[in-house]
Amino acid sequence: MRIGVAGVGRIGTMHAANLASLGRIDEVVLFDPVPGRAEQAAAALGGAVRHVDDLDSLLSASDGVLLATPTDTHPDMLRRALAARVPTLCEKPIASDIDEMRALVNDVEASGVEVLVGFQRRFDPATVELHRRIRAGDVGTIYLVRAIGHDANPPDFGYLPASGGIFRDLLIHDLDAVPWLVGEPVVEVYAAGSVLVHDAFAQADDVDNAVVTLRFAGGAHATLAGGRHNPLGYDHRIEVLGSKDSLTVGVNPRTPLTSLENDGPKTGPGAYPGFIERFHDAYLNEMAVFVDVVSGEAENPSPARESLTSLELALACDTSRRTGNPVRVTQTAEAAR
Repeated sequence: MRIGVAGVGRIGTMHAANLASLGRIDEVVLFDPVPGRAEQAAAALGGAVRHVDDLDSLLSASDGVLLATPTDTHPDMLRRALAARVPTLCEKPIASDIDEMRALVNDVEASGVEVLVGFQRRFDPATVELHRRIRAGDVGTIYLVRAIGHDANPPDFGYLPASGGIFRDLLIHDLDAVPWLVGEPVVEVYAAGSVLVHDAFAQADDVDNAVVTLRFAGGAHATLAGGRHNPLGYDHRIEVLGSKDSLTVGVNPRTPLTSLENDGPKTGPGAYPGFIERFHDAYLNEMAVFVDVVSGEAENPSPARESLTSLELALACDTSRRTGNPVRVTQTAEAAR
């Protein structure tokens, strides 16, 4: 099997290396719009990795293709992949504008071509197991979900004006994962935020710490908290409390959290420096699942239509933060399954 990768920046190169590590991949084919970049990446990766000079060549050479180029290139590239009938994994978001994304989702569904959206937490082994246990009824009635996500260090301040803000950048993964776990539509959103890390966030009309409350159709609530600076390391956890059990992911010896109980966990020297290290297993599994979907051996766990949910919720969060009021939202059960 041959898998193509369009875009060989940090994320694309990581995906290419993970693909090359899979025994069932015969060849990884690279393309990048920047001349010479794919050739350099192929030489650095070595092995059964080669490069091509344009997207059409990549599509014709690949059984499936991964899009890791800038967001503004996703709609055109994805439509070209659909026209070529090539199954695709597209990094999130597939489009930055909600109306454009809705139109693109319709095109994806009309084509019948499998398109996965790269929300890596849907591929994280522990989170996948949490999803399975919830669906199996092991948790019972969900009472509350708590999600925490904190960067170790703030992003480059020059990135902030184009980031889309904390809800569309940092918290977008939780706005995807938590409704996916609960399996019910969100009916109301409330969000608040502050600038506590650096005034550059205020200058970009953004905040660097935020809290979100989601209310689900069945009455359960979720609280999401995100921040741009945690000096102890990158931290992401999800807790689900229910009538039968309470389960969590993201708590291990590398979690940057110190308990003051005598026998409680303490922050060690191996705390995660960033999301790539924290979700290493998720990214590996994402490539394995993508290959299974391409070969027809697995169902798509992250379809394009479901990716609408997180962007709709992020926009509602932004409105709520700016107005100080809760925002009613309407989602279909299919979008939140």
